[in-house]
Amino acid sequence: MPERRPFVRLPTDVYPVNYGLCLKPDLIDFTFEGKLEALVEVTQATNQIVMNCADIDIITASFAPQGGEEINATGFNYQNEDEKVTLSFPSALQKGSGTLKIDFVGELNDKMKGFYRSKYTTSAGEIRYAAVTQFEATDARRAFPCWDEPAIKATFDIALIVPKDRVALSNMNVIDRKPYPEDENLVEVKFATTPIMSTYLVAFVIGEYDFVESQSSDGITVRVYTPVGRAEQGKFALEVATKTLPFYKDYFNVPYPLPKIDLIAIADFAAGAMENWGLVTYRETALLIDPKNSCSSSRQWVALVVGHELAHQWFGNLVTMEWWTHLWLNEGFASWIEYLCVDHCFPEYDIWTQFVSADYTRALDLDALDSSHPIEVNVGHPSEVDEIFDAISYSKGASVIRMLHNYIGDEDFRKGMNAYLLKFQHKNASTEDLWDCLEQASGKPIAAVMGSWTKQMGFPIIEVEQEQQGDDRILKMSQKKFCASGPHNGEDCPSWMVPISICTSDDPKCTKLKVLLDRLETTITLSGIGPDQWVKINPGTVGFYRIQYSSSMLESLLPGVRDLNLQPVDRLGLQNDLFSLSRAGMISTVEVLKLMEAFVNEPNYTVWSDLSCNLGVLSSLLSHTDFHEEIQEFIRDLFTPIGLELGWDSKPGEGHLDALLRGLVLGKLGKAGHKPTLEEARRRFRDHVDGKQVLPADLRSPVYLTVLKHGDSATLDTMLKLHKQADMQEEKNRIERVLGAISAPDLIQKVLTFALSEEVRPQDTVSVIGGVAGSSKQGRKAAWKFVKDNWEELYNRYQGGFLISRLIKLTVDGFAIDKMAAEVKSFFESHPAPAAERTVQQCCENILLNAAWLKRDAEDINQYLLQRKAPPV
Repeated sequence: MPERRPFVRLPTDVYPVNYGLCLKPDLIDFTFEGKLEALVEVTQATNQIVMNCADIDIITASFAPQGGEEINATGFNYQNEDEKVTLSFPSALQKGSGTLKIDFVGELNDKMKGFYRSKYTTSAGEIRYAAVTQFEATDARRAFPCWDEPAIKATFDIALIVPKDRVALSNMNVIDRKPYPEDENLVEVKFATTPIMSTYLVAFVIGEYDFVESQSSDGITVRVYTPVGRAEQGKFALEVATKTLPFYKDYFNVPYPLPKIDLIAIADFAAGAMENWGLVTYRETALLIDPKNSCSSSRQWVALVVGHELAHQWFGNLVTMEWWTHLWLNEGFASWIEYLCVDHCFPEYDIWTQFVSADYTRALDLDALDSSHPIEVNVGHPSEVDEIFDAISYSKGASVIRMLHNYIGDEDFRKGMNAYLLKFQHKNASTEDLWDCLEQASGKPIAAVMGSWTKQMGFPIIEVEQEQQGDDRILKMSQKKFCASGPHNGEDCPSWMVPISICTSDDPKCTKLKVLLDRLETTITLSGIGPDQWVKINPGTVGFYRIQYSSSMLESLLPGVRDLNLQPVDRLGLQNDLFSLSRAGMISTVEVLKLMEAFVNEPNYTVWSDLSCNLGVLSSLLSHTDFHEEIQEFIRDLFTPIGLELGWDSKPGEGHLDALLRGLVLGKLGKAGHKPTLEEARRRFRDHVDGKQVLPADLRSPVYLTVLKHGDSATLDTMLKLHKQADMQEEKNRIERVLGAISAPDLIQKVLTFALSEEVRPQDTVSVIGGVAGSSKQGRKAAWKFVKDNWEELYNRYQGGFLISRLIKLTVDGFAIDKMAAEVKSFFESHPAPAAERTVQQCCENILLNAAWLKRDAEDINQYLLQRKAPPV
């Protein structure tokens, strides 16, 4: 790949104070006209102005110094690969204020970035387009020429010229709406001046929407905009948003600074949502809930995403990172506090246990790879920025903030946060600035402790041994870097400042001792602990590290799993650590299978969910062997008792987590070919299709998955028909995600072709292809071939955003033969995807790890699964 020129940020000799921006989109021809009048400050005389600009044609540009003559620009020099334009002037612009005027035209693209078009269908079946924006990270420059860097903040006065029957929204409230003199079908809508803000948070939407409205207890107008005729589906998100704003106001002790906030569902949307200040955009599935047709996991997802985006209104929008290197501050923080917020609104979700399964373990898995990266990454070019919107910035970021919050304590943490927000409001900050404020509030060495977690990649494995001396328990602990390929035994072993908590069987909920492990090893004495008591490190599974216990310590913890004395989150953590150690070759996978069998009395949804995930990984790995059926039998045996206990129908008094658990268990049993589950699923599916008895939303995924996995072409046709009839995006997505379960090769092809058809929204194609790759060995091969054969179209469609990374990961991560790693590597050498370079490295590393795991343990696993069934001699 040709080397890029070194990246340089914009010069500082001219900067904006206010952008006056008027845009006139054409929803038929997919173009727009723009007029910019920016009030700028020239800090030193110059005869050129350099700005960001991409896919925009400038027609005229001029500069008028305050009280002076207008000077027309004589040249526009576009540096396309740097996404910059240089405006040249015949004479030097003198120091002081002035007005920069630019008239320009652009394209309403279909790439889901910049100012783009989003396709929707009216109730009459007519196809129309809305004009919407997605600017983070570096795409405001596709809508208007600007200084598109987070630290160059200014105020914005926005006006939109739009068809009079359309809704026009922006960050601020409407202050004027009047007929447009040149065309009676258009109106000019003017919005109030924004606070000082970054360009990536500017937004506008022009389309057809209904809304529901409410006031938060602190007087903010909250609206949720939905597709026409679906206002009801905005009520759940409205309720969450209305509760959340006052929660954050109290938590930060800083009021929400705008008069209104709108949440809006966008049909074609690449991310989950985007926190534009005062106008938050969402995928339909992250915002809309239909009381009858939405499942419990969708409600929970909407609650989390609303919590995440609203947190950004303070953390990100009011105080913004100085540069993308500190992106993790925004995303890690919002990804942590969304759980705090949901726990406040819905305590019955047990959401913090789910955090461990959803974020914490995901981050540990990625961060154990040699191709991981530190939380803080130096980035320059836009494609490098795209690349850091990953599980390290979000999930590891959230996990280390959770650890930090636990280390500092809630009261001092809030005090420090408040100081940080007040000190830097309407400005920019770096990671160090946050550490300073938290250090002052807590008196603890925050910068020193946290530096080891954000500036170097990876995390430690803590090895623990114990010995009993009278009534004292002596613990010896040491740390070294944990690597997915086994322990790190190099010379220059990195180390961390590790906050360690310890609990005992006396009171598994209560921390008995806290220490900061600030060197490679240490010895600790716990007094008053009898020989029959167990000791557990990292209660609550808060510290970002894995643990390897001595075999005697592990033995003593196992009864705590069986009799449920260990907290759910710790039962989950223990199992997840061991699973990870087996993948790294530090223990045999058979040990993990034995532990899994101890979960037979487990009642907790999240513990089952994590177990189920790991068994899925194992099942996928063993699909490369000839004893794949044996692991299915293991899964059936493990899940049958809980399946029988739950049954198919919800019982009075059950809650959110029961519904999630039932769906998980039935899906697992059905997929693994449990006969009674399969028969019942088929019966209920027939009744559902015939309109006799509609399936409750929470049972749809498991039933669809089960009938497809063991289905034929008639089943697939029925599913595609259900997809076509579905009017909710959630139902379409639910079907799209399971289509890949079908097993006949010709039907797999049919599903892959369907993925690129008009029937599937562009952002959802990825999950259809991913579903095929994830469900069988045949599917994996077919999906990879399909991605290679259709690479041009797929790459063009996602233009290097993070969807391309997700597509690659879902397609190739499951291979387990060395030569596949070489094949994947060479394909992407000849078909470069700059924003996915790191993902490709990570996938190749995972393939090699899978292959090594299989070579190492396959025979032992096979023996264990066989002798499990052998009659006792």
